[in-house]
Amino acid sequence: MSTTFDTAVIDNALADLTQGEKTWAATDLRRRRELLEELHALTARNAEAWVAAACTIKQLPADSPLAGEEWMSGPMTMLGGAQALAESMAALERGASPLDGVEFGTAPGGRVSVPALPHSGYDRLLLNGFSADVWLRPGVDAATARRKAGLAQLDPAATGGVGAVLGAGNIMSIAPLDTLYELYANNRVVALKLNPITDPLLPVFQAIFAPFIAIGAVRILTGGAPEGGYLVNHPQVAHVHMTGGAPTHDAIVWGPGEQGAQRKQTGEPALDKPITSELGGVAPCIVVPGDWTAADLKFQAEHVATQRLHNGGYNCVAAQTVVLSADWPLKEQFLTELRSAIDNAPSRPAYYPGSGGRVEGALADYPGSERANGRVLVENLPTSDTPLLRTEYFSPVLGVVELAGTGDEFLRNAVDFANEELMGTLGANIIAHPATIKELGDKLDSAIEDLRYGTVALNSWTGLAFLTPRASWGAFPGHTLDDIQSGIGVVHNAFLLDDVERTVVRGPFRPAPRSILRGEFTTTPKPPWFVSNKTGTATGRKLTEFYGDGKPTRLLGIFASALRG
Repeated sequence: MSTTFDTAVIDNALADLTQGEKTWAATDLRRRRELLEELHALTARNAEAWVAAACTIKQLPADSPLAGEEWMSGPMTMLGGAQALAESMAALERGASPLDGVEFGTAPGGRVSVPALPHSGYDRLLLNGFSADVWLRPGVDAATARRKAGLAQLDPAATGGVGAVLGAGNIMSIAPLDTLYELYANNRVVALKLNPITDPLLPVFQAIFAPFIAIGAVRILTGGAPEGGYLVNHPQVAHVHMTGGAPTHDAIVWGPGEQGAQRKQTGEPALDKPITSELGGVAPCIVVPGDWTAADLKFQAEHVATQRLHNGGYNCVAAQTVVLSADWPLKEQFLTELRSAIDNAPSRPAYYPGSGGRVEGALADYPGSERANGRVLVENLPTSDTPLLRTEYFSPVLGVVELAGTGDEFLRNAVDFANEELMGTLGANIIAHPATIKELGDKLDSAIEDLRYGTVALNSWTGLAFLTPRASWGAFPGHTLDDIQSGIGVVHNAFLLDDVERTVVRGPFRPAPRSILRGEFTTTPKPPWFVSNKTGTATGRKLTEFYGDGKPTRLLGIFASALRG
């Protein structure tokens, strides 16, 4: 491989890690827990610098309401992940299972489900009405789940070599959380190569991971595709994990260009080691028809707009296809509200490379679909054989498909459409009125079971599973290297569960106080991650501070800020 960079930087880092693996193998469970606690403290200490760097990358003023996204999906998520993982390590240290004391549930098909949210009294206060359950694969019983929880930490001396992690460039906690998962779930020391977009965060990540760097368990590298290619193909690397798109994955596994395409045809990978991945796709948002009020239509239109426009649309799990009933009497009113929510969402720079070209490509395919601030809303999409269903635009492009039917007939049609016509299996969203949920009964549970997605969210956004440390995050199981879709494997998963199938998230249909007035007894106001939330930055900062020190005195300020959102 020809290179235009100093290979010695990577060679030296891998040599350090090869020696560091011996130290990691000799590090007992107590010290491994302490390292997480030190990382937690360092994350809290560097949270403001983290967000400042992220806002620089994304060209956001520090006082922008959108900066709240950086607090919540950055240091706040990292703090939650480190604390949850430390609690699992503490259980293993005592000779217990991370699942001891956890009351399992049941899911359709006789599956065992593990509650990931709420986990504490604070969860019940801060996210009242929201829940997340990890469904295990069919046939896995509770005793097996408890026995296997802990993954590679059940035998900490049996390390797995050096893992290369290729970091993402969109959500700033992805790369550090993936590093923790390699260290603890897979017991590998880690060479983390940052996406060049995130290079301004290098000093922050070096500060946060300082305890792991000191023992040779982590090295953080920078560079572009040549450095990444050299790293993943290095003989001292035993495993690769990446976050990104399917084309990047295929270039790594099979090689670039025509030669890579030929290797894929013959099933002869260029990569000579295992790889796991979290990739994107065309995520659906299925809107089940019902008797909605004007306030319901407006709120849920903002919800759908958030699912697409959070982080400017640069999310692997951003909703890209809204699935509506052609027979819903309120369809046109909902579309009017959706157009308004998209147009009125705060404008923001298109910071992610290639975004403009992808938007232009969508407009070329669907002329006349441009909305305000460079966004695209394609209505009346064909239900098959159209680019928007097969292309992850990774930009503010949203399509609307209409299917026949109401009630269970529509839901069955929507599930079949999502499974058969859309590329990828990372996340699927369903929005349904409480009365409709009651009418559907077991049929809704069956629909969730039949959706082949790694996360399914009912009246929430699948992005909440990303923020929930004990939830799993990844594609639906079963993909192969030659049909990768949304990837192979899971991350986060702070219970360190084996045999994960998916995570199911549920939320309230209405925000407080309207939820209480309508008989839906939840106290959560408009979620702070909504792009229309006016106090998202203040609330995100206050939540991060609470996750950093756990002081109950911070709760009143969080609630006051959230209610003004």
